[in-house]
Amino acid sequence: MLIYLPIAEISVNMFVIFGMGAAVGFLSGLFGVGGGFLLTPLLIFSGIPPVVSVATVASQIVASSASAALSYWRRRMIDMKLATILMLSGIVGTLIGVVVFNMLRSLGQLDLIVSIAYVTLLGAIGVLMLNEAVRAILNARAGRPATLRRPGQHSWIHGLPLKMRFKRSKLYVSAIPVVGLGIAIGFLGALLGIGGGFILVPALIYLLRVPTNLVIGTSLVQIVATMSVATVLHSTTNQSVDIVLAIILMVGGVIGAQFGARVGQNIRGDQLRALLALLVLGVAIRFLASLVATPAERFSLTLLSGGAL
Repeated sequence: MLIYLPIAEISVNMFVIFGMGAAVGFLSGLFGVGGGFLLTPLLIFSGIPPVVSVATVASQIVASSASAALSYWRRRMIDMKLATILMLSGIVGTLIGVVVFNMLRSLGQLDLIVSIAYVTLLGAIGVLMLNEAVRAILNARAGRPATLRRPGQHSWIHGLPLKMRFKRSKLYVSAIPVVGLGIAIGFLGALLGIGGGFILVPALIYLLRVPTNLVIGTSLVQIVATMSVATVLHSTTNQSVDIVLAIILMVGGVIGAQFGARVGQNIRGDQLRALLALLVLGVAIRFLASLVATPAERFSLTLLSGGAL
């Protein structure tokens, strides 16, 4: 069933778009990620312009993440104090990200920068996550389960000033890395159309030593806040949010997120991290292929924002 997207100005199969939203929503609930790192590329590969894909995906991330976050909140698996600091700093990062997004769009370099950023960011993080997850799985099979948080174990992060106590997570750490993480995730979310959970989740686990059972829910709360702001800003400054596309993705995302949240509670943490790492690497490889492959058409005409061909 074809449906016309007024902002993207193309016709797409509604059931294919719905399936994309449901699949990414499932991953959102399963891994505690916004899913934009997968959905934005899928839309771009489907022919939807990057500027519309990035802006519209932000709204889908809000819907699917909010649905999954509600499930974790009911089970009291969220550190609200930590999530609040991440939210406030994330909003600042989102504002900066939208400004940079508009600047790159006006220069005509948005598509290239988005592709290069995806390859670099996802490739590096995917390799690191996969390496750690494989080591954890091998240690578990050999009877040497590696604990993520050992008594008395501290990194340089824990030596920073301006410390705060997070009772729910049983942490006493500096607010500096927490704020820095929030700003970085908000910036990347607005610029690349990603929730940033695939960065935030491992950062909370490995850098701040947040208990794994609280990480996913806390990450989802931060994602909801930053992506809500990004959606509003993209709508008002760029007019690039396609409401028809957003609604289809939202409905699919909300349904998929509920199933993902249920399944995620029954899978071991090291297995979850390995699956997420493989997904991240797969998207990075696909973007790399699109950068180096020879285009089917060497020349094209497109309407620029200035109104000239």
